[in-house]
Amino acid sequence: MGRLDGKVAIVTGGAQGIGGATARRLAEEGAKVLIADIDEVMAEKNAEGIRAAGNEADAVRVDVSKHSDIRMMVERAVEKWGRLDILFSNAFDVLTAGSGGAVEVSEEDWDSQMAVLLKAIFLAVKYAVPEMRKVGGGSIVNVSSVHGMFGAPGVLVYETAKHAVIGATRQMATEYGPDGIRVNAVLPGHMLTERLREHMWKDNPSGLEFFKNQYPLRDVGRAEDIANAVLFLCSDEASFITGHPLVVDGGHSIQLQENFGVRQGHYLQDNPETQLPY
Repeated sequence: MGRLDGKVAIVTGGAQGIGGATARRLAEEGAKVLIADIDEVMAEKNAEGIRAAGNEADAVRVDVSKHSDIRMMVERAVEKWGRLDILFSNAFDVLTAGSGGAVEVSEEDWDSQMAVLLKAIFLAVKYAVPEMRKVGGGSIVNVSSVHGMFGAPGVLVYETAKHAVIGATRQMATEYGPDGIRVNAVLPGHMLTERLREHMWKDNPSGLEFFKNQYPLRDVGRAEDIANAVLFLCSDEASFITGHPLVVDGGHSIQLQENFGVRQGHYLQDNPETQLPY
């Protein structure tokens, strides 16, 4: 018996990375999973792998910046399996995040990124909640980030959106708690996904080791770490948890910055060949 037997889940950005791992993990625990992603080929490949493992999944091309696609996504899950119990709003490719502060960011970039990072979460909930009400409740998990708790220069849009996701999650939890719908957020630290490994670390292994050294656990996270956190939040084991921002970051956000800087210096002295990741 799986923890999610009989449940139907939607995972946005479910082709690979955090979403891909989460789709597989939810399916392993018995959920029927609709993988929604703008990359239809990779979404179907992930769904095929889930089915090959004896579980149930479907894939659909969805651009979460489009209202009509999100509505269709929810309708697709309900038409196929008759209900909706779980929504994991994850879609965003961090490698496409624009840089700059208020002076540098264009209005067009602000609007296009906010459509994916924040508006898509609102729209997914808009269409998911009526279906969850029909079955007596459900679980919604939104992806924020450790960037939703702190500030850093040069990433205005991303950090604004990730802060807002936490606020929206708390409001939604109060709004839909009486319907038996729990709404939580997961806040990843640096996750070594397939795309980040390929585009950031493949040619810079010493930089990756440097990056790992910044974490109290001396390692960065994997997509499976977030998948396990989402599974917990969607399961009955978390039945009295709602409105909560669950940090999954190897302790990176709890350490004093002066200790962080000292460790950086020691690492660089001991490893002079290090290629810094910035």
